Formats: sequence, C-alpha cells, structure tokens
Amino acid sequence: MSKSTSSRTPSSRKPLIYGAGVVLAAALLGFVSYRATAPDHSGSSSSSVADVTADPDTGVQPELAKLARRDAGDKLAQGRVDAPVVLIEYADFKCGYCGKFARDTEPALVKKYVDDGTLRIEWRNFPIFGAESEAAARAAWAAGQQGRFWQFHRAAYAEGAEEKGFGKDRLKALAQQAGVADLDRFARDADSSAASAAVSKDQEQGYGIGATSTPSFLINGRPIAGAQPMETFTQAIEAAAEKARNTEDAKGGEDTEDAEGSAK
Repeated sequence: MSKSTSSRTPSSRKPLIYGAGVVLAAALLGFVSYRATAPDHSGSSSSSVADVTADPDTGVQPELAKLARRDAGDKLAQGRVDAPVVLIEYADFKCGYCGKFARDTEPALVKKYVDDGTLRIEWRNFPIFGAESEAAARAAWAAGQQGRFWQFHRAAYAEGAEEKGFGKDRLKALAQQAGVADLDRFARDADSSAASAAVSKDQEQGYGIGATSTPSFLINGRPIAGAQPMETFTQAIEAAAEKARNTEDAKGGEDTEDAEGSAK
C-alpha cells in the first residue's frame, strides 16, 4: 500500500470544507492512513493501527457518517438503501492492497452483512496513481452505467490483473469480461465529461476528508485505513449496527410515549 504524496494533489486543487467535525476527522483519517502504510520496523502486522473496540461510539465522526449517499440510483453501490450500516470505500484499481481487500475480505462482508440487509457498500473512485488509475476509474464508472460495475470491479481486481495494466484495449477487455453489453457505448461513456466529473467528485471527497492512502474506509463515520483483517471490519460493522438498533429502539420508545401523551 502506498501513501499519497503532494504530487497527487495539484496545487490548484482546493480542499473541501465540510465543517469543523470533518476537519478533525480528516486529521484522524490522515494519521491512521499514515500509520497503516508506514514501514513496519517491529515485525508485527500493521493491523494493530486500526484496532476497533466494541464501543459503538469509539472513533466515530458524525459529520463523516453524513457522506453516505444512500441513493437508490447509485450504480456504484450495493445493498439496501436503508441498511443500518454504510461502508464507504475509497480505492484505486492500481492499488494492490485494494485488490487484496476486494478478493479476500469484501466477498465475505457481502455474504455476511449485505445479503441480510445489515450493510450497504458505497464505492468512491479515488485514483491516486496516475493516468492509468484515472482511466480505470472512468471505465469502472462507464461499466456501472450498464449495470456492470461490480462485475468490472471483480475482473479488474482479479489475481494478476493489476500487472497487465489498464490501457485502453485492456479496459475494453475487462468490460467484455464483466459482461458489459454495449462496448461502443462503454467506450463513449468512459471518455465522457460525465465520467470525469463523477470520478473527480469522488476523488475530491476523499481528499476532503484527509484520506492519504488506498484503500480507506468509513463505516458509519468511523475511519479505517488499509486492507485490515476481516475481524477489524466485522467488529466495526457490528458495533455500528448495534448503535443503529439502540437508536431505533430509543426513537420507538419516544414515539410511544408521545402517542400515549397525546391520547390523554
């Protein structure tokens, strides 16, 4: 996993301002990202930097939780719009650690939490490794316009796919492998201003919250950096789901009290 450098952020790029809460969270995520990607001189796993406690409030930044779009028309998302937990993933198709997460962890999260309605996963294109990263991000968006984003995602992150690069012919081959029906439309969409705008929007959001490496994640506003072990994600998801249940139960209790009060 490689850290981002100042060269990845053009001098003309203006940081997004979401409010004081996000500024604090940006500093936290940037720090965790650094720790997750810094050289390990101890011989221990870097997973310790993303320790997640069972306390549902630990490390959660409410302002970051608001970045979940919950848009039913979002073609780069999977899971119920009203799922109690939203995992936002900022990733680059040229990132080896993103591929590791995509192959080793994400399918298990989908099976365990997305399929039962607990989790929604929202993808954010965060290309930080140059022109091929940008091209792959636009191509992934284009595949999504034909309902094949996650199939393209799987093909692009397959073992050994990164080494083949993401030139134009290669991206077309990946789209074909992903089952994109109209390859001419795919090529037009990938080169369109709409694709560039969508990728830029995601990218600016990543920079705006202080993400400095890929993959970076938000789970109901809790930052996690790096392709951490499955346990890190399950603990964060279950803590977030518990908090959502408690909040819903408390709201239900208040509604009952209000109804009883009105009846008197």
